[in-house]
Amino acid sequence: MKFIVDVMLGRLAKWLRILGYDTLYDSSYTDERLFFIAHLEKRILLTRDTALANRISPAYCHFIHSQAVQEQVRDIVTTYQLDWQSHLFTRCTLCNTLTEPIPREHVRSRVPDFVWETTTQFVYCPTCDKIYWPGSHIKQVRVALAKLAQ
Repeated sequence: MKFIVDVMLGRLAKWLRILGYDTLYDSSYTDERLFFIAHLEKRILLTRDTALANRISPAYCHFIHSQAVQEQVRDIVTTYQLDWQSHLFTRCTLCNTLTEPIPREHVRSRVPDFVWETTTQFVYCPTCDKIYWPGSHIKQVRVALAKLAQ
């Protein structure tokens, strides 16, 4: 399942990436570019723009009603029956690239001292070079996602 989201849904894009789903987002995409990419790459366009949604086949588009990101995530997880547990934290939240493990010794100068002292596993994005580690945010994300299942 691959998605592309319009400019109004940047926070939803980040959450779908956290869940591990290939989600394109670029605030500079025009409606025509969104439409073109959705069809070319067989992506589902997620939008809050009714005019845009009305121009695209429902097979390639899903209109998002809620303004609340948690409700948006619940809508997409439910509508497309997404597995929201198996691929958590496998994509870069900034650029959508799949992350890769990186040896701990390679990140020493790139992470805070406390993180270096308390963390043994790291991943990085080979595209934007961002380093990720299992911090307190993981527990917060899991709590938020558990609410989706209720």
